[in-house]
Amino acid sequence: MRFIHYNICYATGPKVHDSMRSSGRNLARISAFLRELEPDLVGLIEVDHGSYRTGGKNQAELLADALGHYQSHSIKYAEGSFWRYVPVLRNQGNAFLTRGRIRNETFHFFESGMKRLVIELELEHLVVYLVHLALGSRVRHRQLGELYDLVKTTQKPCLVTGDFNALWGEHEINLFLAATGLQNANSEGLPTYPSHNPRRHLDFILHSQEIDVQDFKVLPVQFSDHLPLVIDFDVRVETDLRKISRPSHCYCYPHMEKGLIAVGRN
Repeated sequence: MRFIHYNICYATGPKVHDSMRSSGRNLARISAFLRELEPDLVGLIEVDHGSYRTGGKNQAELLADALGHYQSHSIKYAEGSFWRYVPVLRNQGNAFLTRGRIRNETFHFFESGMKRLVIELELEHLVVYLVHLALGSRVRHRQLGELYDLVKTTQKPCLVTGDFNALWGEHEINLFLAATGLQNANSEGLPTYPSHNPRRHLDFILHSQEIDVQDFKVLPVQFSDHLPLVIDFDVRVETDLRKISRPSHCYCYPHMEKGLIAVGRN
């Protein structure tokens, strides 16, 4: 199974000062990039659900249609929040795209912080949580505690993925890993931000012990201010109904920036 995590910055490109511009052309690049990699599941952070940047169209739905996937999405601010009434901000959220049918979806909201959404997606053999944690360290740590409460009740193998905004470094999540028993797929601590000169490891894919990671990559494409993470994995289940394993992929996407060296294990 192939999973891609990507903070797409509303498809407005890698430069912060462009974050309010129209996104159509760059979204087409992201769409072509995702199709080339043929993912089974995609977790998207910073998705525009229909502001002027997209001409009123939902980016999650546009990308799902392009991939032929199902989709699950929500605004990242809590229901009744002031931010749900602010132009442009009220259209900002996160999303899943999935090749397989969705067994169940739940939209949780942290008790504190501006960005509060946790999407819980249940597939046949897997549960995946998608988060975008707070910039403030105190709120971020409280959110990790609430995320632990969700993960510890999960009965299936699980992934926890998202932009953790771990501005103090990977040690911020050490207690969370120890408490949940999850493992970091990015075992080498490869940086994911900013995309033009990666220095910080902000984006994570964490997995339970029942998930065997076959390959992990951080890909050097600059369609966003974050780099995308790609993981190929297998889920150990009692009754194996899976198809044959996915063949290896060269990650030789034609639109990768020239002069950049592929990042990740060979």
